[in-house]
Amino acid sequence: MSRKILARLFIAAGIAVAGWLIYRTLSQHSFNEIVGSIMRIPGRHLFAGIGFVFLSYFCLTLFDTLAIRYVGRKLPYPQIAIASFTSLSIGHNVGGAALSSGAIRYRFYSRWGLSAEEIAKVILFCGVTVGLGLIALAGLCFVAVPADAARLTGLSTSGAFLLGAACIATAASYVLLACLLRGSVRIFRWSFEMPSVKIATLQVIVGVANFLCVSASLHQLLSAFEEVSFIDTAMAYVGAGVTAIVSHVPGGIGVLEATIAFLLGSSASLGALIAFRAIYFFLPLPLGLISLSVAELAARRDDDKSLASKAKS
Repeated sequence: MSRKILARLFIAAGIAVAGWLIYRTLSQHSFNEIVGSIMRIPGRHLFAGIGFVFLSYFCLTLFDTLAIRYVGRKLPYPQIAIASFTSLSIGHNVGGAALSSGAIRYRFYSRWGLSAEEIAKVILFCGVTVGLGLIALAGLCFVAVPADAARLTGLSTSGAFLLGAACIATAASYVLLACLLRGSVRIFRWSFEMPSVKIATLQVIVGVANFLCVSASLHQLLSAFEEVSFIDTAMAYVGAGVTAIVSHVPGGIGVLEATIAFLLGSSASLGALIAFRAIYFFLPLPLGLISLSVAELAARRDDDKSLASKAKS
């Protein structure tokens, strides 16, 4: 069986899994409960939440843009944005980012001339950027309001401050390594190099910006039901994001919501969490599936033309 057929089967399976996950999540609540919860959110909060979701996905396209620059390639931003949005809008729901969104990235970038090694570097680079964003944002929150961080985590105030300082130091050390470390690290037959200081710094900035946008979206929805501080929301989302990644549950379904509810207590309204799942995960998914379908049809048409041209010659 050819690689192209395997890739298409994998993508089809991913689409099916995404559909099943949406059904499983929504089936836990009645239709009236879902609609009623969302309808209770004032329009300004709902649209602001959606706006921050789009800003987050814009930041995610910058992850790929920096990654492409890191591997020494030049691609037009619209192409990178399509590959990034399509892969992540589906990957966020399917889970297993390295496999789900990674496979879709491979479909796009391999057509545009990137080698398997370069695509692997892009995937790894984006994963590191996610980690840097979570670590740096957690550090900033813990250092800025250690008392609130201590209340949410159960640590002492000084312990929360020290943990925050350690997180910031970790992100700063990455940038420092980019300045000092030369040469490459070999993993199997692929070699990986540290990015330039400029790219490493931008990784941290864009990573933090992305999770600030996600936290802002969640905060808009939560504050429609009960007063909650943005810092608390950001810390809760960082904790939920880490838990979801570690759990490997597809799309973090249930894990994300349970962690946020545990950390924020009564401030985490069910309606807000349902709405957040809907607008951050489910709203971009149909757009990503349409983009992927169009890209696959275009690729098949190009393949057919190439085969026809070879047959004539």
